[in-house]
Amino acid sequence: MWYWILFIGIAIVSWLIQKNLDNKFKEYSKIPVIMTGKQVAEKMLHDYGITDVNVLSTRGSLTDHYNPVNKTLNLSDDVYNVASVAAAAVAAHECGHALQHKFGYAPLTLRSKLVPAVNFSSKLVTIVLLVGMLLIKSFPQIMLLGIILFGVTTLFSIVTLPVEIDASKRALAWLDHSGLTSGVTQKKAESALKAAAYTYVIAAVSSLATLLYYIAIFMGGRNR
Repeated sequence: MWYWILFIGIAIVSWLIQKNLDNKFKEYSKIPVIMTGKQVAEKMLHDYGITDVNVLSTRGSLTDHYNPVNKTLNLSDDVYNVASVAAAAVAAHECGHALQHKFGYAPLTLRSKLVPAVNFSSKLVTIVLLVGMLLIKSFPQIMLLGIILFGVTTLFSIVTLPVEIDASKRALAWLDHSGLTSGVTQKKAESALKAAAYTYVIAAVSSLATLLYYIAIFMGGRNR
């Protein structure tokens, strides 16, 4: 019963964190700065001597991401052509990942190496865990395999935390140094990025809790 209470609690906290992020992004999108998200990204990349990263527009809301494979910085509709504190913070954050890539930031390198394993695990983990729970008494090895596959995705979530936090630190340092934000607007940018970071924290906690749940099922099934 404890795990249901835990999962419900995590779901509620996750909803609150996402709601907080949406509200902050909406609020800070109304506070103007002198550059659009695209211009912020191009300026920050230029300041750090990064000339091989293309800044592109991508559809959706808060779908911003840096792709280290093809070196593209993809900004959502709410960021690319918008000159606001929220857009500037998000664009600078994604540039933070480009900086990590340039300087060989170890957690980003590890996360990138985990991507193929995560993609493979994601395709199989659900069916393997389902079969493993059904056959846990006769073939516990299947359940163990499912736990290993899920463990890969959990590791990815945990490794993501320092990557995202470090990218935000780099973003805030540049925003302050460049003078694009200062005083109140700098605090707003920091608040927005902290709200975004919490989504990765709760995702890692949720994944770890789920992993422990599957381990408990495995241990319980073996002991019956």
